[in-house]
Amino acid sequence: MTETSDTRSATGEAPEAPRSRLWRLMRYVPLIAPVLLWAVPCWTLLHTGQHWPSPVAPIGTALFALGLVGMPLAMAQGHGRRQRDGAAILGDTLLGGSWVLFTWSVLLGALLRPALAVAGVGDGQDRARIVTWAVLGTTAVLLAWGYAEARRVPRVRRLDVELPRLGAGLDGTRVALITDTHYGPLDRARWSARVCETVNGLEADLVCHTGDIADGTAERRRAQAAPLGTVRANRARVYVTGNHEYYSEAQGWVDLMDELGWEPLRNRHLLLERGGDTLVVAGVDDVTAESSGLAGHRAHLAGALDGADPDLPVLLLAHQPKFVDRAAEHGIDLQLSGHTHGGQIWPFHHLVGLDQPALAGLSRHGTRTLLYTSRGTGFWGPPFRIFAPSEITLLVLRSPRGPAAS
Repeated sequence: MTETSDTRSATGEAPEAPRSRLWRLMRYVPLIAPVLLWAVPCWTLLHTGQHWPSPVAPIGTALFALGLVGMPLAMAQGHGRRQRDGAAILGDTLLGGSWVLFTWSVLLGALLRPALAVAGVGDGQDRARIVTWAVLGTTAVLLAWGYAEARRVPRVRRLDVELPRLGAGLDGTRVALITDTHYGPLDRARWSARVCETVNGLEADLVCHTGDIADGTAERRRAQAAPLGTVRANRARVYVTGNHEYYSEAQGWVDLMDELGWEPLRNRHLLLERGGDTLVVAGVDDVTAESSGLAGHRAHLAGALDGADPDLPVLLLAHQPKFVDRAAEHGIDLQLSGHTHGGQIWPFHHLVGLDQPALAGLSRHGTRTLLYTSRGTGFWGPPFRIFAPSEITLLVLRSPRGPAAS
């Protein structure tokens, strides 16, 4: 493994694209989302003809009102300047729970109630109560299952990826990908160690982490990140920053990963050589880096490729899938990304799709460029994964010329 190009030169890169539709929409979400998340289930479960005994409706309404007030307060205490982990856990859990309750209140309220009426089941009160219990039961089952899914060690997803320009000597190169570990308020040091053990079992030539290591500074989350130092690779371990590093002193994470033996690919590249053939392994800072105001941090693909032979195949690490537009312009062969979590809690993937060109899996962009988007190894915020399982990915790179002659 040889290293080339300067790590922090930053000239000539195109400016960041105009702000997305999702960003413009998100400006209004903090104002209306909490009200909808709590008011819609409250109305569906308590005030649509159920005629509950007198203590039920007022007590239930009071609990929903408490959630509406308490959730944003806990989120502010947990994720604001004070960074109180207990408050963050409470706020994140309420956020995930209210999202699932809202979703199924809408779906079952809109679909089950008319279906019961068509089937002639009971009177209005009976149907209203059936909907209430169906919503509560579905929500409870999904949250229990989603919590178990979020906390387990991810399953390994394996796939072969053919790169037309890959030399025969590199056929069979094993690339392990983890991303979006999001070490945070819930202590996951043991989970982290088990993830690293799983990665080691893959016997990868190259191990990649495409950012969003944690929520919190490197100093604060060091114990959870420390097992990353035990990861083994035959050739190299490489890392790029994600957007969450830029909320938590990104340079501290770059320094810690370097200390743990990972190569931070900050707008630079390495060469992976085997069997007489060479693969360029490049990485860029996250697209939010420049707006962070942190000196020397920006997504600079031209700098990352500076000095690389343009005839060699390129594997690029970039945290967000939407960077693939720039990758395709530069003729990148394969981009590895995370960021989306596959939506994490269904049906949030519809909102993610407004901002990103791919949600999960392998996709083609332009004539040459392939993009692999991981659903992520950990979880952000709410400790639930519903219909969006986490993953550790093993990509086996294939050459159309077949394996090198033995």
